[in-house]
Amino acid sequence: MARRPRPRTRTSSTSNRRKKKQAGSSWLWKALLPLLIGGGFLLSSYIGYLDYTVREQFEGKRWSIPARVYASPVELYAGLPYSLKNLEDLLLQLHYRQDNQLAGEGAYFIRGGQINLKTRAFNFGDTLQESRKIKINIVGSAIASIVDAATGSDLAILRMEPIQIGSFYPTRKEDRILIKLEEAPQTLLQGLFSTEDRDFYSHFGLSPKGIARAMWSNIKAGGMVQGGSTITQQLVKNFFLTSERSLKRKVNEALMSLILEYHYSKDEILEAYLNEIFLGQDGSSAVHGFGLASEFYFGQSLKTLNLPQVATLVALVRGPSYYDPRRNQERALERRNLVLDSMVAEGYITEQQAGDAKKQPLAVAAMTHRSANRYPGFIDLVKRQLKQEYKEEDLTSEGLRIVTTLDTRVQDALEQAIASKLNKLEKSPKSNDLESAAVVTRRDSGEIVALAGGRNADETGFNRALDAVRPIGSLIKPVVYLTALEYPDRYTIVTPISDTRLEIPAEKGKTWSPDNYDHREHGVVPLHTALTNSYNMATVRVGMDIGLARIANNLKNMGVSRPVELYPSMLLGAAPLSPLEVTQIYQTLAGDGFATPLRSIRAVNAADGKALQSYPFTVRQAVDPAATYITNTIMQDVMRYGTGRSAYNYMPAEMNLVGKTGTTNEMRDSWFAGFSGDYLSVVWVGRDDNKTTGLTGGSGALQIWAELMRQVSKQPVQLVPPDNVGMKWIDSATGWLTGEGCAGARLLPFVEGSEPTEYSNCGPAEPGAVETWLNHLNPF
Repeated sequence: MARRPRPRTRTSSTSNRRKKKQAGSSWLWKALLPLLIGGGFLLSSYIGYLDYTVREQFEGKRWSIPARVYASPVELYAGLPYSLKNLEDLLLQLHYRQDNQLAGEGAYFIRGGQINLKTRAFNFGDTLQESRKIKINIVGSAIASIVDAATGSDLAILRMEPIQIGSFYPTRKEDRILIKLEEAPQTLLQGLFSTEDRDFYSHFGLSPKGIARAMWSNIKAGGMVQGGSTITQQLVKNFFLTSERSLKRKVNEALMSLILEYHYSKDEILEAYLNEIFLGQDGSSAVHGFGLASEFYFGQSLKTLNLPQVATLVALVRGPSYYDPRRNQERALERRNLVLDSMVAEGYITEQQAGDAKKQPLAVAAMTHRSANRYPGFIDLVKRQLKQEYKEEDLTSEGLRIVTTLDTRVQDALEQAIASKLNKLEKSPKSNDLESAAVVTRRDSGEIVALAGGRNADETGFNRALDAVRPIGSLIKPVVYLTALEYPDRYTIVTPISDTRLEIPAEKGKTWSPDNYDHREHGVVPLHTALTNSYNMATVRVGMDIGLARIANNLKNMGVSRPVELYPSMLLGAAPLSPLEVTQIYQTLAGDGFATPLRSIRAVNAADGKALQSYPFTVRQAVDPAATYITNTIMQDVMRYGTGRSAYNYMPAEMNLVGKTGTTNEMRDSWFAGFSGDYLSVVWVGRDDNKTTGLTGGSGALQIWAELMRQVSKQPVQLVPPDNVGMKWIDSATGWLTGEGCAGARLLPFVEGSEPTEYSNCGPAEPGAVETWLNHLNPF
């Protein structure tokens, strides 16, 4: 009998559906699993990449700190010619602020003829100078006394902290002064916690509670009064990311904040934040960190700020441009007071403290732009000298402090003299498109106190003081005569020289015949007259007689490292040199025959002030001091009676100036080099296309030199003869010894044993006297 089929039950139907569903789920899972694994791998890889990025940057050298370049510190003392205005100008350049209470360092106020100030601490490398209160009394235009306010005692000298004149920046032009967490004022941390991140020490990098609280505060205030980003997020945004507004950046910010919190302590994160946060813009350079912001806005170190000043800096975190206390005072004041209120709400300060702080003005320092290259010509020289001893990355990342020899007062006077005089010189139809270069040193030390690389003080291109190699014309003549005077048995100050035409064999059977500037022959003249009037033919005769090689050797001894070609035209300055090289030559003349290498750097210190390198004063005998003394004596005649006499239209005759003009063929180059008792300066005027200027050394470069020296020089020249040099009265007509009261008698220097042996009584020249003098004529 056939069996009937079993009817399907509900259980079997459910089972089949379950199997089908499981089969579908299995297929979906198999399809999604690789995607999930791949996505997880990519996410973990990306997080790994972010982790590596965070640790690599955060654990390495976090910041490239530019080297800071400072001028020479100004030293003040009783008796120094320094007016009240001069001193206030100095304080403003140092970013001092007016404050009758002298509440913090870098403050001053004026009462009558007295300036009261509180100096800043500064590490000079050799000396750490603490901040102190000082009273400076000025009478007329000079400092009468300097008193330590704490002790009431007079100070012999006060060395002010130096003016920053530039920086050597890395590729990104940002600056900062690094501080440690323990150096930050408690009020600064409290202000940040109150307004930026109340839960900093309890969250893990992100703060949902902080976000919610910020949203509620902003809704109640009807505007943006709080942000939701934590301090960690702000650090990540500033340190690792760009300012781009995108979802990707926000995700990266969140992930990197978590990573940063996982690897590093809260204190490490907070310290990095204090040094990284962007707080302003100084020209093209970004101001980062509270250490630099304190100096930039208040002219004092962070540790000395009071409560309202700290609150002002905290206010800048939300928007340095929007709350800039110099440009938007009302807005900055309102935000500062909001910070104070937040600190009260969190219990950090009392209502009384907040109220007192709100009564205070913003009191930011006057804005004086901290140029990255305030004096580009001089900064260029400093950088070149440093590159001989330091790598480029050391100069732009290690925070070195470089104290230079620059005197900003002299530098400013030099720039003003060049600008004003070139404008006047160009009024002549033959003079246009003029350029100039100049170097100024301290006569006693060889320190370069000013340098102009061109007419435009802000120009950063071709530095003519260092790189414009031009024929120096008659500036070489003192070296020619000095070399001759090193042989006193052959040449003295009165040796007769023939200033008449001569021909010197040249290449390929040709001859060279020099001519005087006035195209005249002057016959036989004493050596001192030949140099005083810059006679070319006489100079060539002396040079050819004494020998080109000897003169070139003296140029080398006096500091010229460039090879000099031994052609007769060298004797008239055909040898091309830069203004800096000419300065080295004349520095040796000003140093009485002792060579002092020119210096632009006094010391290099590490970021913490520790001395790394000093540049001590060095000196060596280069040429004969007796010959140098006699040469300098003749160059005083150049200034009194010769081509440099117009300098005394600017300065009193008692200055006893020493100098020499230089003019090259077709008036292409106008030179002047000379010194007073305190400064030596060399000036060049010419055109970049080497066309004629229409100027001699006296009508061009000397005018700039004299205007500069009129402003800065205070000391006359006092030449001191060496022991083997004596002064003798000489009859100017015969070159014989004579009496002091005789007409035409001059007191002239001679190396002992080289003075004339003949004696002339007062009155007309004795028969045969001139002929006897001519017998000493040089043989060439």
